[in-house]
Amino acid sequence: MASLTALDALQRKIAACDICAAHLPLGPRPVVRLKPAARLLIIGQAPGTKVHETGIPWNDPSGDRLRDWLGLDRNAFYNSPHIAIVPMGFCYPGRANSGGDNPPRPECAPEWHERALAHMPDIELTLLVGQYAQKHYLDHYLPGEREKTMTATVAHWRNYLPRFLPTPHPSWRTTGWLKKNPWFESDVAPYLHARVQAFTA
Repeated sequence: MASLTALDALQRKIAACDICAAHLPLGPRPVVRLKPAARLLIIGQAPGTKVHETGIPWNDPSGDRLRDWLGLDRNAFYNSPHIAIVPMGFCYPGRANSGGDNPPRPECAPEWHERALAHMPDIELTLLVGQYAQKHYLDHYLPGEREKTMTATVAHWRNYLPRFLPTPHPSWRTTGWLKKNPWFESDVAPYLHARVQAFTA
């Protein structure tokens, strides 16, 4: 009970976080899911506008593709006690001039990630979704092991097992990448599917 109380207290602090409010066009609305029995941790980039509006992580087409990679339907994804979600940035960071979203705000990870992980000691696999998560975690825990590009990092996914598994971000922009790199859905996704099934069975 003490552990759950501490986790609840942390989640309340995260929900009230406003350290980068001045940089958020829609204001702060942290979207995370901490689970004390988590075995799979998903670290993505930052919420998009639909996730900001609903407060539900991965509640968009990117989430549909991610769930397909995991081999999970929405019910299993959202209700499993073994799946935690801690993005690099907890709030919607605004629109970039390039047409996509801005990078995750840099304040979140150093402020909250280690504190969150301390309450989830049973994590066996951390999914590093996209370049920001890969740079932060691989450079910290496996210095010198990350490749120079996201594609090369994902292509060498076996080098980071069993603790980490890098993937591209599952946004619509990745559709072309998947066509050029069919090995991801033929090799990586089935491995991920099998690991996740073992966690959530």
